[in-house]
Amino acid sequence: MTTTKRHSSRERLLETLRTLISELDYQTVLQSVISVASELTNSEVASILKYDEADEHLHFVAVPWFQRESIQGVRVPLEESIAGWVYLNGKTLVIQDVKEDKRFYSEVDQTAKFQTNSVLAVPLLVKGKPIGVIEAINKTNRAHYNGEDVLILETLASQVALIIENMTLEQRTAQTQAAADQLEQMKKDFIAIASHELRTPLGLILGHSTFLREVIDEEHHEQLDTIIRSGAKLKEIIENLSNVENFQSGAARIRMRKFSLSNLVTKVAKSFLESAKEKKVNLHLDAKNSELLIEGDAEKIGIAVSNLLKNAITFTSEGGHVFIATEQIPGYAKVTVIDDGIGIPAKDLPHIFERFYQAESHLTRQHGGMGLGLSVAKVMIELHDGRIWAESVPDRGSQFVFLLPLDRDQNAAAERVFQV
Repeated sequence: MTTTKRHSSRERLLETLRTLISELDYQTVLQSVISVASELTNSEVASILKYDEADEHLHFVAVPWFQRESIQGVRVPLEESIAGWVYLNGKTLVIQDVKEDKRFYSEVDQTAKFQTNSVLAVPLLVKGKPIGVIEAINKTNRAHYNGEDVLILETLASQVALIIENMTLEQRTAQTQAAADQLEQMKKDFIAIASHELRTPLGLILGHSTFLREVIDEEHHEQLDTIIRSGAKLKEIIENLSNVENFQSGAARIRMRKFSLSNLVTKVAKSFLESAKEKKVNLHLDAKNSELLIEGDAEKIGIAVSNLLKNAITFTSEGGHVFIATEQIPGYAKVTVIDDGIGIPAKDLPHIFERFYQAESHLTRQHGGMGLGLSVAKVMIELHDGRIWAESVPDRGSQFVFLLPLDRDQNAAAERVFQV
């Protein structure tokens, strides 16, 4: 090869490599590669094969257009083919006359009605591991493949290997995502069906249990109280599941009206006085500013406050304290729930608002629950364009805070306050 021609080939190769880097469509890239491989090595055709772990054969992933229909589906064995030898050994192979080589796999020629005379085959390696083979077939004018041809094909092979590996990873990612989407849909269907089917019998259980408690002897009240408490707990779980699912599916709706946040927090806190007293936890309230008005769905904000208070009381030991306060800061209403309970480990803190997440601690696991309360609180606050977060020190307690914009159009400012 003359110096001028060699220089031209290298320029063409560099141009191809630049194209490979910029092109996003993998199949277009691979077709360009075999076209350039044929041109630069002066070969009749070129092809790319990829190893399929499922059937342990090589499969063509790029062939000339006129052979596409005939050989695209051909499976090339590893033990009885030139391409298979190159793949297994991870070495470049040049065969000037395939009739003299027992490794030649003739079925491809028979299927494509083509005659192979000479082959230059290079392995596609990723981190030293073979994933396929690129071949140049039949150097024109019965010439022999030389070192320049080998260099060209090996250079192309290094890039093609990365492209195919990326393509494979993207396909696996897409398959994983599809499977995850299917599981997510199954989960949504299950929650919707379970919630719907459980509500009616549960309502009957609670209704009849409450009625029976009023008419039977007092000696049986304890058993009925257990049934009623268990039914109420199950109802709470169902409502939490529905609340989270409705939010994520976009089905959640809020009824906007002006209301006093301080009055709402006071009402919710009073509903927990009895449970706090039973556990011998001191509940303190600071929500005196009844003029702290916000626009939103009072019922949903009440659910958030209720879940935060329940969580604080649950994880505060006998003799401990739970504080809840409301205040107005520039542009926002702020609610803070503080306890001096068991706290949250640092590794768990970033995940506590996730559905079904529970800290893996014997002190937390013993309290039961499904890990939905905090995720529901987060949902309710975010429905109002608010922000919620937590701070905690293990064995010293936790602080949960949420902000609700007094003017919901000031979302950008809300982001700044939250970051501070």
